[in-house]
Amino acid sequence: MNAHHDLLCISHLRWNFVYQRPQHLMTRAAKNRRVFYVEEPIHYPPDLSADEAQPRLDVSEDHGVTVIVPRLSAELTGDCAEEVTRGLLHAYLKEQGVERPVAWVYTPMRLPLLDGLSTGGVVYDCMDELANFHHAPPQLRERERQLFDMADVVFTGGYRLWESKRTQHDNAHPFPSSVDVAHFARARSGLPDPQDQQGIPGPRLGFFGVIDERFDIELIAEVARRRPEWQFVLLGPVVKIDEADLPRGENLHYLGMKKYAELPQYLAHWDVALLPFARNEATEFISPTKTPEYLAAGVPVVSTDIRDVVRPYGEKDLVRIARDTDEFEAAIEASLREDNSERQRRADALLAQMSWDLTWKNMDGLMAHAMAEHDPIIKSVRNDATIAGVADD
Repeated sequence: MNAHHDLLCISHLRWNFVYQRPQHLMTRAAKNRRVFYVEEPIHYPPDLSADEAQPRLDVSEDHGVTVIVPRLSAELTGDCAEEVTRGLLHAYLKEQGVERPVAWVYTPMRLPLLDGLSTGGVVYDCMDELANFHHAPPQLRERERQLFDMADVVFTGGYRLWESKRTQHDNAHPFPSSVDVAHFARARSGLPDPQDQQGIPGPRLGFFGVIDERFDIELIAEVARRRPEWQFVLLGPVVKIDEADLPRGENLHYLGMKKYAELPQYLAHWDVALLPFARNEATEFISPTKTPEYLAAGVPVVSTDIRDVVRPYGEKDLVRIARDTDEFEAAIEASLREDNSERQRRADALLAQMSWDLTWKNMDGLMAHAMAEHDPIIKSVRNDATIAGVADD
């Protein structure tokens, strides 16, 4: 890919929220090109005057990525919000000398931001089946069909999702979650126990990530009730569900959201790491990034039977898989009792083949090829060379 080809990333995820796939990939992309990461708008408080609530873009930089946050008045929503945001964004890109950027899209709902913008190509990095999530906009599926028509290449966040999307685009490629092994392997080096976890006795069963409709509330509630001596340490923000619905008890500890840099410290003092995902529409296509992260930390892992955890981690006997509450409890008990060294040795061998650096390198190569096909000048040169070669024969 041309190092001077700017990349415009359109996302539904806050840059400074949970550190996940977009952050891993965009920070690597920014090493040899300008990357502009556009978040969803934030609305001013409704009591501000019109002068105080003027639309604007808040621009900052993090790890080489330019993060753009539209700020709009409270009454600007829907198509009007997109129109105003589009105007602000296009003016900013022109001011920065951005010409024909590659559009890297995470959410079809923001597709109107590309209207009237000349791009060097379009990438759809499909992390999840967003249409299956609670409160998904009704027009999301139609917008995704439009995005498939525009996209030069499609990446998916896992194999199960790829099996679904490959029927909708002829240049789709699976890229399941990778891992920064060195970062999480720090958990094996005797890091100090974080202060808010120090008073929690063992054994500790931990989870980090967004707690939302994918989290199996009933499963955790029942296992915690059955085994009061087990301590459940739950890290992460509660999103789209009522906190009042979360199970409570003396052995359930909600420690809130933690920074990516802090996670190895917590993992270093867990006895088992959990993937307690419900089986529902929102989890059918997920490929949890935390699976290889847990394994890199050297902690035994127990998961419900999510397809992209079963394959490959369960099939390779690296993660214990449970289909119901009884099996989940038994898998935790086995993890607490058994020596994990042989399983960890095999996990390390697999993790050595996985990295965000390698994922980005492969994505970049596929993107470069797709963009070359997209560019009419390059495509014309290639076609002319092909014709000349045939004539010479």
